[in-house]
Amino acid sequence: MTEPNAMEVIRADRVLSVVRAPEIPDPVALAEALAGAGIRALELTFTTPGVLGYLSAAGAAAGAVVGVGTVLHADQAAAAIDHGARFLVTPGIRAEVAAVAVARGIPVVMGAFTPTEVLTALDLGAAAVKIFPARALGPGYLKDLRGPFPDVALIPSGGVNAGNAAQFLASGAVAVTAGTDVVAPSDVAAGRWSDIASRAASFVRSMK
Repeated sequence: MTEPNAMEVIRADRVLSVVRAPEIPDPVALAEALAGAGIRALELTFTTPGVLGYLSAAGAAAGAVVGVGTVLHADQAAAAIDHGARFLVTPGIRAEVAAVAVARGIPVVMGAFTPTEVLTALDLGAAAVKIFPARALGPGYLKDLRGPFPDVALIPSGGVNAGNAAQFLASGAVAVTAGTDVVAPSDVAAGRWSDIASRAASFVRSMK
């Protein structure tokens, strides 16, 4: 059976989680806790030491689609894909990362903020554009971007929480990013998977 494309999963769930933690004691348990609560797409990041090892392990999680974020360079992109990344995420415009992702057939969600950056990301082959930091101007700014970019997959990140996720989606986001409000670094380090699953479920309910 063919695995679903990462963007198909993100579009269907309308959410992905990003994990920034100093360590991940059980990547499979983390991924399965989130997937079981309705957030199947999990973004680990290069800010976590040893992330490639966690990535390889998390690939065994049932129902999860695991990618890597904070990808800044071509060698990081290639290494992430070699270790099983199903998607890549950048904090800003990174042409060399996009080139690797496109060549390898892996979707890249490229960070942008201004209309010019959105266009640049699209020109480089981004499957979706991460509007970051979303907290700066809020859902209203995302709605403004929908005017010139009605068909672009926009994913707000940074400052999205259970209190405003539905507003971002109503303003035209194809998905939102659940960050530390759902996956607190301290909970990850302590292995509090049930707490993470509970907050993930609450976040998913808030989107409706």
